[in-house]
Amino acid sequence: MNLDLWIRGQRDRPSRACGVPAGEVASRLSIVQNTMSAHLKILGHAGLVRAEREGRTIRYVADMTGFRDLLAYLMEDCCNGAPELCQPVIQAVTCKC
Repeated sequence: MNLDLWIRGQRDRPSRACGVPAGEVASRLSIVQNTMSAHLKILGHAGLVRAEREGRTIRYVADMTGFRDLLAYLMEDCCNGAPELCQPVIQAVTCKC
């Protein structure tokens, strides 16, 4: 559930690299700010988001290294040494920029 909330909050946001305050994510998802902060803290402990302080505001940024490591772990475990099984997933998540 935590990851789903983060992804939904980030979708269609033009300035993802700049991060998002917990309150903004919470309001976009109609969630109480304290609850959203708790979810973001859990994602931070998992290495999927980073908190960056900007004055009095804390902005949350997706940690793409953490996401990459998570995907690599899941695909390694899922594929059981047969990487060709994971090719559709790899192609779907590979940046085409």
